[in-house]
Amino acid sequence: MKQGTFIKESNILFKDFAKQWLPTYIERTCPEPGTVRLRKYGINKLLPYLAHIKLKNISEEMFQEALDDLKASNLAKSTLEGILATGKMIFDMAVHKKLIREDPVKKAYIKKDIKVIKETNEDDQKKQDEDLPNYFEKEELKVFLDAAKTNGLYMDDLIFTMLAYTGMRVGELVVLKWNDIDFTKRTVRINKTYYSEYNNIAKYELVLPKTEKSKRKIVVSNLVIELLKKHKEEQEKIIARLGDSYNNKGFIFTNIKSHQGLPILTKLVENRMKRLLKLANLNTKLSPHSMRHTHTSLLAAAGVKLEDIKERLGHFDDAITRKIYLHVTDPVKREASDKFDNFMESA
Repeated sequence: MKQGTFIKESNILFKDFAKQWLPTYIERTCPEPGTVRLRKYGINKLLPYLAHIKLKNISEEMFQEALDDLKASNLAKSTLEGILATGKMIFDMAVHKKLIREDPVKKAYIKKDIKVIKETNEDDQKKQDEDLPNYFEKEELKVFLDAAKTNGLYMDDLIFTMLAYTGMRVGELVVLKWNDIDFTKRTVRINKTYYSEYNNIAKYELVLPKTEKSKRKIVVSNLVIELLKKHKEEQEKIIARLGDSYNNKGFIFTNIKSHQGLPILTKLVENRMKRLLKLANLNTKLSPHSMRHTHTSLLAAAGVKLEDIKERLGHFDDAITRKIYLHVTDPVKREASDKFDNFMESA
């Protein structure tokens, strides 16, 4: 006590401190809505293990056991990492406020799975191929886009052509503004995404992309530019007709029946796609995100390098993108090997 290092630990329960911690965390860091949701999720996952235990009585072993048990329930690694990060922040603040002497989460970790190399047979390879996400083949995409052009509702042709020709996420698409388009240089700037917790048109937020890599500028085809120009002309006529009732915020894809001028819901794009898939007699399990996988497969088939594809899609690394790329380029690699064999035989 003379040295000023003595800490009188608090009797506060974990559940009570976690409840106090969350608003402080939000106030200090101003996180995105999705991040707040993850922190709440992390707290809720820890509560069954720690809720009624005093902070000062929670040991390293106790927290690690909780983490191990959550892992045993087959939660994804990224989910476990989020729970661990939440726990670290809570106890870090408890130490900072001198409510406890030591941080029980400081050395906590997510146990790694033992990697076993398995021999693969024809059935295993077939299963791996079946694990690929759904996406359009080239001819199927043509059929779908033709359906969007001939039988689509307002904006369908532009929406699905852009998704197919850019590989952007649907959340990135619906919040594009006209100032994101450079008609001369044929570029589209992607620097924000859409968030609406309850799919409420009026209650939406523009949030930053998940990573820095997601912020990008991509070059698009003349077809996309021409469709954008055509849509801009149509939109300007609608704005002139609706007058002050149109809440003009510069968005490209907007509602015109209610909440005029506000961005369309991502759910609307999903529903529109289901309608067109039925009309075109195509796989109804496909979704707007399938267009992103389709873009990956067609770029790979066209000979674009994996690194360039990842840059265009806006992510540092993605297992699904890599899997699609390897699946599509595998025949090309076999062809290269066959060419070598033929060359050697002809010598």
